Amino acid sequence: MESLIKHARTITPHPPTSPHVRTGPNATATQRPEALFIACSDARVSPAFLTGAQPGQLFELRNVGNVVPPHRPGRPTGEAATIEYAVGVLGVTDIVVCGHSDCGAVRTLRPGGLSISAFTTWWWLTRTNKRSRPSATEPPVDPGHLHLLAQLDKLRRYPKIARGLAQGRLRVHGWFYNLTDGRVFIAPTANSPTTDSFTPL
Repeated sequence: MESLIKHARTITPHPPTSPHVRTGPNATATQRPEALFIACSDARVSPAFLTGAQPGQLFELRNVGNVVPPHRPGRPTGEAATIEYAVGVLGVTDIVVCGHSDCGAVRTLRPGGLSISAFTTWWWLTRTNKRSRPSATEPPVDPGHLHLLAQLDKLRRYPKIARGLAQGRLRVHGWFYNLTDGRVFIAPTANSPTTDSFTPL
């Protein structure tokens, strides 16, 4: 922790390398991020590192397992509020949902994944996700891929997202970060005939 504190003490104003970064007296005016980045809280996943984003370019939503809860009218969640704010107020045109390999949330959702030491985590994950399993006739599919596809499907069902996609004002991207070799793969689109074909970014 001490190294983090030392770094925080050395921070200087960010250089205006991005049109989305404001400096000077109006630095706290309006933020104009390019994208909403939904990622896992895993400490090994860094949206800014993955994208090279400067301060101001990404509006981030992070939780255990990069989960997008189902849209339920009358039952608001912090995730739904963040998504609505990003699209309706900030006007982002792109949303990235980023999963990753070796995800603890994915392991928790698999049969026998209950951890008594993290019961609240297990309870929340099981109530915001349906267990997706390939049929016996299909080839094995990475459970992390299935988990990411499930989040993308739920996101596309949010009314604001569905309207934005239908009107061509919004794009949704699925990324899968492989912690072993640092590569990023993209999930197939909603219209893809094969839902298990992830390709390099």
